[in-house]
Amino acid sequence: MTIARHLHLVTLGVADLARSTAFYEALGWKRSSASQEGVTFIQLSGVVLGLYGWAALAEDAGVPSESTGFRGVSLAHNADSEAEVDRIIGEAVAAGATLVKAPEKVFWGGYSGYFADPDGHLWEVAHNPFFAKDDAGRLRLD
Repeated sequence: MTIARHLHLVTLGVADLARSTAFYEALGWKRSSASQEGVTFIQLSGVVLGLYGWAALAEDAGVPSESTGFRGVSLAHNADSEAEVDRIIGEAVAAGATLVKAPEKVFWGGYSGYFADPDGHLWEVAHNPFFAKDDAGRLRLD
């Protein structure tokens, strides 16, 4: 059996749904009309970002909700230039993100930095000159 290579939805557990929704809207991302009282959906390019209560998401998965420190996951945006990396990270910090790592040239030949959203979810913003994008802005590795 082969599972199709699709990622449809990324759901982040958040402490305060209204605060997190406002943060992502401040980045210029639009809350979908499919959102409901306890969940926010934001349509991205080919993927939906879901925001859901931290404890409720843990309960739904059947795992403990107590978690601190690094979670073993980062989300990423691949920018078209180093200047765009700087701009995006600056806009995220202005919207309430915490700067985790200032953008810098990195060992693999690109340029990247990290911010954390209000719930500590890590976002890498990178310019990777070795990745191509299609006309819709999606990464194409093949």
